[in-house]
Amino acid sequence: MTLAYPVLATLAAYLLGSLSFAVIVSRAMGLSDPRTYGSKNPGATNVLRSGSKAAAVVTLAFDALKGWLPVVLVRWYGAPYGLEEGTMAAVGLAAFLGHLWPVFFRFQGGKGVATAAGVLLGISGWLGLATLATWVIIAFFFRYSSLASLVAAVFAPFFYVLGSGVAWYTDARVGLAIAVMSALLAWRHKDNIRRLLAGTESRLGAKKGANPKA
Repeated sequence: MTLAYPVLATLAAYLLGSLSFAVIVSRAMGLSDPRTYGSKNPGATNVLRSGSKAAAVVTLAFDALKGWLPVVLVRWYGAPYGLEEGTMAAVGLAAFLGHLWPVFFRFQGGKGVATAAGVLLGISGWLGLATLATWVIIAFFFRYSSLASLVAAVFAPFFYVLGSGVAWYTDARVGLAIAVMSALLAWRHKDNIRRLLAGTESRLGAKKGANPKA
């Protein structure tokens, strides 16, 4: 039964991650399916293109929550069931993979920025805040959401290692999960990287319709 708990927790995290809140919230609020307009990415940024800031904020919050919740549940309540750092790494990665390839939505998911942020906040509030601060700084100075996400993704594994023994205790399995999430997040932004290099990526605050591919 010892092995069953980690497997069940990881499966549950993947199923939770597979809830595409961009689609769910849009349907609940009577908006168009975000997979049919703009970048066709089921994420908060594309939901914002619907014209509803409220829907985008709710989507962002729930996408982050589904990454945070399984990690903190393992952290807070997992020990009696043999769920420790290895399971924490597994459930965080599973929730992230669920967002990227959701079983309930034909495996057509988003890029995973908010869900990854939720996972990092679940691992350590300080780690999550440091990564979010990186995103905010890059976004403020360069006005590119995609660039901010990419830089934050690159720095997240380094923050985890640098904070070892100071702000949190590190575990190789957790570090590996963070590195895998960072690599996948960068891969999901490959089109954005091409546009950044070509100088055609849309900036934060750009007028609607300037470039819908972010």
